[in-house]
Amino acid sequence: MTVRICAAAAAILASAGCGASTTESKPLPPVNAKASSLKGFGTMDRLVETAKQEGALNVIALPRDWVNFGEIIDTFADRYGIKVTELEPTANSKREIDAAAQLKPDVFDLTLDVAVANSRKFAPYKVQGWQDVPDHVKDLSGAWYAGYGSYMSLGYDPRAVPAPASFADLLKPDYKVALDGDPLRSVAAFDGVMAASLRGGEPQPAQGIELFTRLKREGRLTDPAKANVIVDWDHLNAARSAKNAEAWKVTIPRDAPLGGYHIEAISKDAPHPAAARLWEEFLFSDEGQNLLQKGYARPVRGEAMLMRGTLDTEQAAKLPAAPGPPVLLTIPQTDAAKSYLKRQWAQRVG
Repeated sequence: MTVRICAAAAAILASAGCGASTTESKPLPPVNAKASSLKGFGTMDRLVETAKQEGALNVIALPRDWVNFGEIIDTFADRYGIKVTELEPTANSKREIDAAAQLKPDVFDLTLDVAVANSRKFAPYKVQGWQDVPDHVKDLSGAWYAGYGSYMSLGYDPRAVPAPASFADLLKPDYKVALDGDPLRSVAAFDGVMAASLRGGEPQPAQGIELFTRLKREGRLTDPAKANVIVDWDHLNAARSAKNAEAWKVTIPRDAPLGGYHIEAISKDAPHPAAARLWEEFLFSDEGQNLLQKGYARPVRGEAMLMRGTLDTEQAAKLPAAPGPPVLLTIPQTDAAKSYLKRQWAQRVG
């Protein structure tokens, strides 16, 4: 009876609760919205509360059809009641950094070379899943860390050509090949040339240029609308295949398992520092990583999540089969290859 009376009284007299202590609770310590880990907020609830008070988040260079970011952004905004402003969705990594002073993004999504070159512009923050991120794809101080990755792949029309087992197969006469843009400007196209250049796990840019020079000379290097093979990241080719599996399939050549990661970072000058940190916590949570995988990306915490039973294995089975661990270009290799392509691509391939 006493319990029932207490419950009834609580419904009527919120200020006087049954059996309430007369001692006032001590106020919680102030929150540092620029904390370098969740410990600076005390609990996830306090991070959420602080982020909600800011009420806004500015993201940049996140197309809604890129690795499912449309659903990720909408889920985050609805979950926390935070308005997300999507700045320049089609910007490349260099543009993100160049525009930061004017556009004031809270968070970045970058290629590794751009992230490393600009690490002083980022605010260190280690998400709760920090230990699951491999050391070779994160800054140990927490300035930046990989969120998801992909393999360079060959998407092809099985109605027109057999599955290419290697880049060398593209020299056969029936293949009409496209890159995803100009390799002097597009990261995807550049990495497509680099995948074609791999020999024993090492890039040989001259070999990649030679292949595309021959395709150009034979009139079989074309644009994506006319191609029966598109050299592109596997998450993009997989998304094409998901729309029409009979008309498009994906393979990752065993001799060219070139991979790449996209790097996440918080701006040191973020106008909404708590919301920025909450965004990273969401992106690296099991839910966020599975949402990235829904967009056919390979979540950086995927291996740890698989071991714990939190990975969406049904969706994982839909990703193109990987031939093994990815080959990741080092920054010196990337810089050397870019310099070589600047000298050779225009005059040989155009």
